[in-house]
Amino acid sequence: MATNASEQTQAESQQIASVEELATKALQKRYEGLKMVRTKAIKGKGAWYWNHLEPILLHNTDTNVPKAVKLRCSLCDAVFSASNPSRTASEHLKRGTCPNFNSLPKPISTISPSPPPPQTNRKRNSSTSPLNHVTPLSVVDPSQFPQFPAHLMLSGGKDDLGPLAMLEDSVKKLKSRKTTQTQSLSKTQIELALDSLSSWVFESCGSVSLTGLEHPKLRAFLSQVGLPVISRRDFVTRRLDLKYEESRVKADTRIHDAMFFQIGSNGWKFENSGENLVSLTVNLPNGTSLYRRGLFVNGAVSSNYAEEVLWETVKGICGNLPQRCVGIVSDRFMSKALRNLESENLWMVNLSCQFQSFNSLIRDLVKELPLVKSVYQSCSRLVNFVNSAGEIRIALCKYQMREQGESRMLHLPLDCCSLVFEPLYNLLEDVLSSARAIQLVMHDDDCKVVLMEDHLAREVGEMVGDVGFWNEVEAVYSLLKLVKEMARRIEEERPLIGQCLPLWDELRLKIKDWYAKFNVVDEKQVEKLVERRFKKSYHPAWAAAFILDPLYLIRDSSGKYLPPFKCLSPEQEKDVDKLITRLVSRDEAHIAMMELMKWRTEGLDPVYARAVQMKERDPVSGKMRIVNPQSGRLVWETYLSEFRSLGRVAVRLIFLHATSCGFKCNSSLLRWVHSHGRSRAAIDRAQKLIFISANSKFERRDFSNDEERDAELLAMANGVDDVLNDVLIDTSSV
Repeated sequence: MATNASEQTQAESQQIASVEELATKALQKRYEGLKMVRTKAIKGKGAWYWNHLEPILLHNTDTNVPKAVKLRCSLCDAVFSASNPSRTASEHLKRGTCPNFNSLPKPISTISPSPPPPQTNRKRNSSTSPLNHVTPLSVVDPSQFPQFPAHLMLSGGKDDLGPLAMLEDSVKKLKSRKTTQTQSLSKTQIELALDSLSSWVFESCGSVSLTGLEHPKLRAFLSQVGLPVISRRDFVTRRLDLKYEESRVKADTRIHDAMFFQIGSNGWKFENSGENLVSLTVNLPNGTSLYRRGLFVNGAVSSNYAEEVLWETVKGICGNLPQRCVGIVSDRFMSKALRNLESENLWMVNLSCQFQSFNSLIRDLVKELPLVKSVYQSCSRLVNFVNSAGEIRIALCKYQMREQGESRMLHLPLDCCSLVFEPLYNLLEDVLSSARAIQLVMHDDDCKVVLMEDHLAREVGEMVGDVGFWNEVEAVYSLLKLVKEMARRIEEERPLIGQCLPLWDELRLKIKDWYAKFNVVDEKQVEKLVERRFKKSYHPAWAAAFILDPLYLIRDSSGKYLPPFKCLSPEQEKDVDKLITRLVSRDEAHIAMMELMKWRTEGLDPVYARAVQMKERDPVSGKMRIVNPQSGRLVWETYLSEFRSLGRVAVRLIFLHATSCGFKCNSSLLRWVHSHGRSRAAIDRAQKLIFISANSKFERRDFSNDEERDAELLAMANGVDDVLNDVLIDTSSV
């Protein structure tokens, strides 16, 4: 037993000796490493503080075994731990703890140079070593950097000058730094600020890059105002989820509180290739709209598929009470999908978008009006000749500068065989805006030789000198612009269905005025195209809403305000009866007809009628606006409560929108979705972004597109009004 104990004790002693030996070696290695670092630093290849800090190895007084490595300050003999030399230097030297060290050294540029030795003997001085007199800084332009003493040697040569200037700048900043610190923001203030920032980012929906949150300039700005560094990951996960949930709950509550609503579906009729967003919105009776869902589609889709999507959206909102959805307005599939849903659900009124109808009319005019094709061919020939003939093009630039203050080549559609509205419109606009310059070119002495020698040039010259040519060009341009401006106004104002008949009547009157002004085509040609498009777009609900909305009541000779039945055709009057009968139960049909007759003969109390039709001037646009757009529906729900059956039809009809225009998704986000279309997480985040942004825009009643608005701000557009009077030049005055 004693032997075992002795062996165990001996083993423990050896183990302890081994541990002590390892510790001693580690301390010795640490000490030698610090000495090597200090030696290099003193030679200019390390940190500045090693000139003042010296490594020392402390030994045990009894065994003389190394027990610790310390740093000793050579200025005051204080001893510190060697675990973190840079921290020791900052706390002991820079902060002024060491009484013999100045923590803020003077800038290098203020160091006074040593006086040069007296030059009593030039010959003797010139014979000494050149290194004593030639400054190493003389190889660079001294004006680019601060002036340093001639005797100053830099270990890196001229490459040290830039860093040296930066070092001195840092020293100046440290010296000028104010001791008073700005008051820091509270946690609540920081969270509110970040919440506002996230709202702006999400509501911009792709206009603001999420990657841009990590831009150094933005981070510098946030730091200046006292906000912490933001996490992009936090934005696209936690903050996005919270904002989406907040927006979704708010939208669901408003839809649930409404007695009925209309579905708006926009995006089915798209021209661009790649991913496209079909947006489904909810229009409420109080005039507000809410974004419901989005559908990313690629390429053309069938009418049956659209019908399924629309009905699924209705069921998803209403559940077992689909009667709450009183109608759908869509920019496509009116001929089949919408009519199918309407015939299967008799309480619904499904409409085609009027903005799309007016755009379709533009396409009809471009493709089917012979005058448009003739003018297009003439203008294409003119522009092609001007752009391809060097002398003519140079002369045109000269006269453009003189007349317009700028010079540019005229637009020419890439495909001259197909008529497309936008290229055609741009072509006509270019020709008319440069009309005077073109005419001056044809009378320019230097260009007359070209015009006389070339057969095509002579034909173009004769065409430019023909007053009839310019009359036809302006006529086509004015007609297309007329319809285009009405379409733009429809998209901007988003009229209700009661306004549809007045809109088409307004178009007919404008076309009559256009024909009277130019008289370049048979009026029946344009009238035929307009009426065909009107019949394709027409819905009986237009006439019914026009009759039932108090906004359109007309005062007769007796002072009564009566519905405008005299503005309807006999067929439209029958449509009113049929639609009202369809929208009520069989038992109520005869009651509704009796109430309609009473409405037709008695109308509305003049005081209420004037209150509904009261207008005021919009301070922004300068146009006259209805003071209370919801007053027509409110009159039926309150004052006209005696019309029980007809009133239920009226309040469901007169709030219906005639357009599906609403949220416009930025093309940058669509491109991003197209490139990440296979990622479920990416699509989910994109859907949440769109939901937040769309409902924010609807709440502000902002239906514009950020990209289009930016383009308008940057564009320098020149109007082309009444150009015919400006372009017909008296040849004798040229």
